[in-house]
Parts: sequence; C-alpha cells; structure tokens
Amino acid sequence: MESKGLLLVALGMWLQSLTASPGGVAAADKIIGGKDFLDIESKFSLRTPEDIAEDTCHLIPGVTESVANCHFNHSSKTFVVIHGWTVTGMYESWVAKLVAALYKREPDSNVIVVDWLLRAQHHYPVSAGYTKLVGKDVATFINWMEEEFNYPLDNIHLLGYSLGAHAAGIAGSLTNKKVNRITDVDQLVKCSHERSIHLFIDSLLNEENPSKAYRCNSKEAFEKGLCLSCRKNRCNNLGYEINKVRAKRSSKMYLKTRSQMPYKVFHYQVKIHFSGTESDTQTNQAFEISLYGTVAESENIPFTLPEVSTNKTYSFLIYTEVDVGELLMLKLKWQSNSYFSWPSWWHSPGFAVEKIRIKAGETQKKVIFCSREKVSRLQKGKAAAVFVKCHDRSLNKKSGW
Repeated sequence: MESKGLLLVALGMWLQSLTASPGGVAAADKIIGGKDFLDIESKFSLRTPEDIAEDTCHLIPGVTESVANCHFNHSSKTFVVIHGWTVTGMYESWVAKLVAALYKREPDSNVIVVDWLLRAQHHYPVSAGYTKLVGKDVATFINWMEEEFNYPLDNIHLLGYSLGAHAAGIAGSLTNKKVNRITDVDQLVKCSHERSIHLFIDSLLNEENPSKAYRCNSKEAFEKGLCLSCRKNRCNNLGYEINKVRAKRSSKMYLKTRSQMPYKVFHYQVKIHFSGTESDTQTNQAFEISLYGTVAESENIPFTLPEVSTNKTYSFLIYTEVDVGELLMLKLKWQSNSYFSWPSWWHSPGFAVEKIRIKAGETQKKVIFCSREKVSRLQKGKAAAVFVKCHDRSLNKKSGW
C-alpha cells in the first residue's frame, strides 16, 4: 500500500509539471482533451518578435489553456510556417528570418512554426511520405482553433517550403472551411531552391518596392523583352503583395533580380533598327547602353546581340538595379572585340541608327529616343551615340509599337 501511495503521488506531481509549463507538450492533457488529438506528432510553436528563433511556447490541440498561456491574439491574422526536409534535424536559418520579417510587416499577427523535425530528417522519400500526416496534423489544429475559439479561418495564411509546401496543400484540403491563403514558397523561383524563400522575405521587408514578374511562354522570349506587358493580368507582384488572379491554368512568370536583398530591379525592352547602305552581318556583338533619368542614372549596362544585320530591328531586355525615374536620354556604344584587333584597325564596321524605342515594365511607359544628330553612325569601338527623348506615351490597346 505504501508503494502504491508513493506511485500515485509521483504520478500526480508529474502531471502537474506537464500542465504548469506553457511551453511543454502535455500528453496527459491531450488525453483529457479528447481522443482526436492523441495521434498528433507535429508541434505548434507560437514565436514572438522578441524570440524569433526558439520554440518557447506551444499551442497544444485539445488544451485550451495553452492558447491563453502563449498569448495568442484572437483578433489578428495568423501565419503558419511549415518547414521542409532537413539533413541536420534542425531548423534552417531562413525560419527565424521569415518569422522576423512577418512580424515586421504584420506586428500584431501570430506566427506559428510547425515543428515536424523528427519526421523531416529521414531519407527524402521517407520524409516525403510523412507530409500527409503533417498536413493532417495542421488541419486538425486549425479545425480545433475554429471550433474551440471560433477563430476565423479567413485569418489564416499557410506558408510551406520544400516538403512543407506539400503539407500545407494537404492541410488546406482537409480543413472544415477554406483558409485565406496558401503560399508554396518553393514555387516562387525555379532557378534556385532556397533563393525563393529569401525573395518572399524580401517582399515582406520592402513593402513599397515589390518585385514584379511577367508572364511569358519562354525564357528566350523574355530575354528579348517581348513579355513586359501588364494587360489582362500578364504581370504581378512577387511574394506577399501578389494580386489574386483567377486563372484556368498555371502560367510561367519571369523576372530579373539583384544578387542580394533588396532583389528588385527595373526591366526595360529596347528595340533598335540598324540601317545602312551596305549589307553587313555581325555575330555575337557586345554593346553597352547607359540610361539617364529624372532621378538617377545607370551607365554601361552590357548586353550582347547574337546577330546584327543591316536593315533589321532587334528587341532585347535590359535591367537596372536603381530607379532612374522618367527616362530623358540614353547612350549606346558598340564595344570592340579587344583593345587592338587587325580587322577593326583596317576597317571599323558601322550601322546607322535613327531611333531607339524603350518600354519600361514597371511603369508600362513607352518612350522613343531620337538621335541627337538626326541619324547616328554607330561604329564598333568608337564613341557612344547619344539619343534624347523625343516622344513618349503610356501603354494602351491602340498604340502600335
């Protein structure tokens, strides 16, 4: 009897210790809370602006006290961040950066990090198989918040990265009502895996200057500057401030970025007609163009044309890292192959250029630049030709360009 009494006392103290800590995962409370929550292995940590990197307080499905103990804001929106596959079994550095960016953009929000690290550190195929269970865990948690506290699902934004994106999609399909938004951060950029998450963070931190992406059928067409149209939802902001568009099918969006944050650049389509009295064709020719505007200037922007022929028009894309404002003037220079080459010493090839047309993707403005000398003689390795603004117009349906 004495040993049984000690056992009961010890069990009681253990139960008290589980429920006393707001950050602890109280398995006993889950049993009291109901059978439905026993199989949940994922943990839901409510991070704070003061502690963006640590899981110090958990919201426990079935345990109503945990929500109050973690100071959940019932009147504000909630972000649910779901990490992806991990080799180390630890959070990657981007998680804390994303939490910080979300709180900076939405100070009164709740940022919840879903911890499924134990399932995420297996071989990739095994962890991928667990995403269904993680998605179910998240959906169960969200349904409980709605049923227990009448928390509106219209306030919930799921953000998934890598395998976490799969889990987010599954969760969204299993909730009793639709959540407001699901973001597959992994789909933002195809050129680099982790770069996509940093582009999303950038969109949170640089609210006034969102990066713009353009719908295009191919990378080749985009590089020619043929896709800088915003008509009929052909362009959109990248990341947090994306405009919701109803589309029958998914589409490819393209953009250029800086090498580091802030990533936003300014896209321009340039169209040049090369004319001349003598037929000539040059291949893989290097040029430089300089833009001068009302705010700033961007000089010596390099570009290469695979071919330049007499009496042909070429379209290509350039971009600047600075906002030059309204364009006023530009310079065009045809680079020589080297400082000294026999062909250019004996004969310097050239073309006549009368006008240069430019369309700005970000402002949708079209500008025509005329040669300051009526017609400029552009020669390889010689001085740059100068063109000044002679006509501009906003993009409209009737304007041919």
